[in-house]
Amino acid sequence: MNMSDDHSHHMHPVPNTMPPDTMGADNMHPGGHMMMQMTFYFGFTNVELLFSGLVINSVGEMVGACIGVFLMAVLYEGLKIGREFLLRRNQVNVRYNSMPVPGADGTMLMETHKTVGQRMLSLAHLLQTVLHIIQVVVSYFLMLVFMTYNGYLCIAVAAGAGVGYFLFSWKKAVVVDITEHCH
Repeated sequence: MNMSDDHSHHMHPVPNTMPPDTMGADNMHPGGHMMMQMTFYFGFTNVELLFSGLVINSVGEMVGACIGVFLMAVLYEGLKIGREFLLRRNQVNVRYNSMPVPGADGTMLMETHKTVGQRMLSLAHLLQTVLHIIQVVVSYFLMLVFMTYNGYLCIAVAAGAGVGYFLFSWKKAVVVDITEHCH
């Protein structure tokens, strides 16, 4: 298959390695489903996106899908930073705990840890929970879009994540991202 062929399909027949009573006609799984493409390709016909009824079959549909996926990736980055901002704004119960630890030369040093919490039964925590659910769902959608192996859609995911990071993370000074769901 030529990678520049705009009519390359993202689905291909499954080799008939299953018992005959479990395979349908034309080497397809029961129900007429074919196996997913497992290599990157650039095509815009017969590209199934997230749901069985959402199939891309034209250049215009692919452009629209790429714009939607791009915006979804930007939203994902915004959600991560927004949740972090809300968490910092709603922190309560700041405590400092000190404990002795042995120093390099045998002396005892005091190590201080800052503990920050928020109330479990609060509107802020409920909002954080709802935003967390949305963030998890969006992250899995982006992963599944990338797993179509369609080059155009993969580029849209990466470009959206990059633009989202550029727009929302420019003030962020944290190196380790604890809100990341797709490692």
